[in-house]
Amino acid sequence: MAVTGTAWYKSNDGGGIDRQMVEAIKTAVKLGYYHLDGAEVYNTEPELGQAIKECGVARDKLFVTTKVITNINDIPNAIDASLKKLQLDYVDLYLIHAPFFAKSDTELQSAWSEMEKVKESGKARSIGVSNYLQPHLAATLKTAKITPSINQIEYHPYLQHDGPDGALLSYMKEHSIANSAYGPLTAATKAKPGPCDSILAGLAVKYYVSEGEISLRWCIDQDAVAITTSSKEERLSDYLRAMTFRMTPKEIKDLSGKGMEKHFRGFWRGKFDENDRS
Repeated sequence: MAVTGTAWYKSNDGGGIDRQMVEAIKTAVKLGYYHLDGAEVYNTEPELGQAIKECGVARDKLFVTTKVITNINDIPNAIDASLKKLQLDYVDLYLIHAPFFAKSDTELQSAWSEMEKVKESGKARSIGVSNYLQPHLAATLKTAKITPSINQIEYHPYLQHDGPDGALLSYMKEHSIANSAYGPLTAATKAKPGPCDSILAGLAVKYYVSEGEISLRWCIDQDAVAITTSSKEERLSDYLRAMTFRMTPKEIKDLSGKGMEKHFRGFWRGKFDENDRS
């Protein structure tokens, strides 16, 4: 699996292909972003599919992810609809976008059973989840025949998932569930100002990169698959510089430590208490 990828969103589904979006995705692929992250709720599966068709890169070199949530109660038809929009026979990774649809462990387990059937059918090479906390994973694993390969979560220095109910990342590692990080730039963007500012600035100078690239590297150096997004070619190109250096263990520890001094959640805020770090 790629260590970094790019996600694509569209605010509404107007019924037609957004050519600007298609060209932006093709540009990302040209730059070397072969991990393309989509979802039925992003409204960009048709654009992703068209870009994949036009980009000139062999299908087996691309890693295509999509997610189900809108049609979570009909996963067999949901994956078929996504594949049709993507113009693909299979996706490399199919995720349950969030666990919040479920009112019981049984509903989580039932949905995962349907995901297992998708993998068994060959329509997804791998299956996983997104935004799951430890209780959601534990409930799923009780009846799972196939362990989720990955949990895509918001992850950055200000959200390290160290809640009082257990360490999510440790639990995932224990069960061989990989961490995919979305919102990795948060400490350098929407969460400013904060205690990480001076460290980010100093490391950016040291490595001749941006603070955003330091944020990406912090994730990558902790074995996370970092997912970011931009429609700007220059910014996408700059983000790839995160692959050209490594932070020292002390730098990672210092940035993590400073991050613990602030809590910031940029997504799904309505599902969590203000100080919930889980």
